[in-house]
Amino acid sequence: MTSTLLAEAPWLLPAFAVVFGLIWGSFLNVVIHRLPRGQSLSTPRSRCPRCGKGVAAYDNVPLVSYVLLGGRCRHCKAPIALRYPFIEAALGAASLLSFARHGVSLEYFAELAFVAAMVALIFIDFDHQILPKSITLPGTALGLALAGPRAQIALLDALLGALLGAGILFLVSEVYFRLRKVEGLGFGDVKMMGMVGAFVGWKGVLLTLFLGSLSGTMVGLAVMAAEKGGLKTKLPFGTFLGMGAIATVYLGDPLIGWYTSLY
Repeated sequence: MTSTLLAEAPWLLPAFAVVFGLIWGSFLNVVIHRLPRGQSLSTPRSRCPRCGKGVAAYDNVPLVSYVLLGGRCRHCKAPIALRYPFIEAALGAASLLSFARHGVSLEYFAELAFVAAMVALIFIDFDHQILPKSITLPGTALGLALAGPRAQIALLDALLGALLGAGILFLVSEVYFRLRKVEGLGFGDVKMMGMVGAFVGWKGVLLTLFLGSLSGTMVGLAVMAAEKGGLKTKLPFGTFLGMGAIATVYLGDPLIGWYTSLY
């Protein structure tokens, strides 16, 4: 019955993947807002930050409600930040892309969970300059636990990746502190790269560090130019590492293959 339905409507599973991603994107908006503030992720229900009115279920449908409300609160007409539908759309797109790569499989769920965690860390670090261990430590444990059942990464590769990712940033942090006597990188970045390594392996760690450093440098130079030679704005490195990790997930294999083919 199910196979017949899917044969007649092959768009059903991709559509489900998009909806599944949108729902997770909506939940991530709650995580990003509440987790750094120590608030419950389940209660109370979402409220408008301006008027305090509760958001009804029919006004909380991912993407759809934002469009129907014209991007404004139903009660006070205050604008709703564009970030919310962006995150929902980003997770919907990530879910569809991971489904196209792996189908309904453990690889699909593991990949989407990792990308979702990276998106949460990207925005939390951008807002608060912290990388919650309540995400990074369970994320590392999950990555290592799934390394055996997953076909994409062996347990040894995941272990090496976690050790290398955390180890490199720990070493950089220690050297910087001893030379400058100020903290350059926090332990949140170290734990985050341990999680990244557990999911993408040691080669993925190196690519993530390269892409994160490259994007951070480019943004830093742009900010310095805007500030006329100074860098008064603190740039959260975890945000760039998270973007590098997501790029590694979807582009890592061809990039690494291209690089190794040069030698």
